This record gives sequence, structure tokens and C-alpha cells, in this order.
Amino acid sequence: MSVNLPPLDDLVACPQCDTLHRAQDLPQNARAYCQRCGIVLMTSQPAAVARVLSLALTAFVMMIAAVSFPFLSLDAGGLHNATSVIDAILAFKDGLAFPLAIAVAFFILFIPLIRLSALIYALGPLVREKPPRAGARQAFALAERLRPWSMAEIFIVGVTVALIKVAGLAAVTIGPAFWAFAGVVIITVLKDQLICRYSIWEALDQSQA
Repeated sequence: MSVNLPPLDDLVACPQCDTLHRAQDLPQNARAYCQRCGIVLMTSQPAAVARVLSLALTAFVMMIAAVSFPFLSLDAGGLHNATSVIDAILAFKDGLAFPLAIAVAFFILFIPLIRLSALIYALGPLVREKPPRAGARQAFALAERLRPWSMAEIFIVGVTVALIKVAGLAAVTIGPAFWAFAGVVIITVLKDQLICRYSIWEALDQSQA
């Protein structure tokens, strides 16, 4: 007994639960959802890529601001201490904690910046309806591989918990970098909700063809 299976190019795997679906042409401004978990699989919104690119650019600028400005300051017993994201990373630079400093720097700073840069590199020409740059597919694949390792939101949650505990011991002043980091987390969530990976792969393939 033979079973006729559709070509692999016509199948879409859900990024959440790996359920296979048959790809179909969607009406204008329509969305296709996974039948098992309900995540968005495909969209036919021409402006979606432009929105994703705009959010990626905004998040990149806010990440630079988060590194450049003070993160928070503490006042206790007449003593004042201000710190930045770089200071938080360098706090682990001595002794056996040095590998932790490297890990913190990569997870909350370098990996998010590399992922945003890869998205901007891959999607920029598509928004202007121009052929993709050389290595655009590899850049988008890199951005997807780094997604689970971008942990800026975990850093913000940890800092918030620490601030709640420290607030009773010292006067805490939240700096611009904290709000910039919080903005990056919110923008990243919105960007990941808007992005249609299948549509972007298809756009990259069609542009190269």
C-alpha cells in the first residue's frame, strides 16, 4: 500500500510543536495557525516584514542606550554608588568568577546585539524590495539559532527581584538604561510575535531566484 505524500517544500513545520502542515496561499492580511498549539505559522501581511525590521532597529538602538547610560544608583548611609550594565558584567571579572562575567556579557549583551544585527542585515533589502544581500539566508538562520540564547528578559527579571529586596535597605534610583533594557524586552516579545519565519524564508528564496 503506497501513500502519496506532498513534496517537502510544500510542508511547514510548527516552530513550537513540530507539527507538519501543508503550505497554502493565503488571502490578503490573513494568518494560518498551527492546528495543535495555535501559534502563527504563516501570514500574508506585506507590512509585517517592515514592522519586524522597525522593531529590530528600535531594539538595537535601545540596547546601545542601555549600555551607554547609568543603570541604577544606590544611596545608603550617606554613600552613593551608581552602576551600569558594563559595571555589572565587570563585577565578576576577578578570580574564578571570570567565566561568569564572559557568560553574562554574551547572554545579555553580545548575543542580543548579534541577533538584532543579523535580522537587520537580512530584512533590510526586502523592505526596500531589493535583492537580498550576500549571506542573508545565513544571517536569518543565525538570528533564529540565537533566539533561545538571548536572555535580556531574564536579566531584567533578576534585576527587578533584586531591587525589590534592596529597596528596604537603600534608596534606589532607576536610571535610563533600566528603562531601555525593559523596552528591549517588550519590543523583542512584540517582534517575535509578528515575525513569520516561513514568509521570510519564502521572500529570501524568491528574491534570490
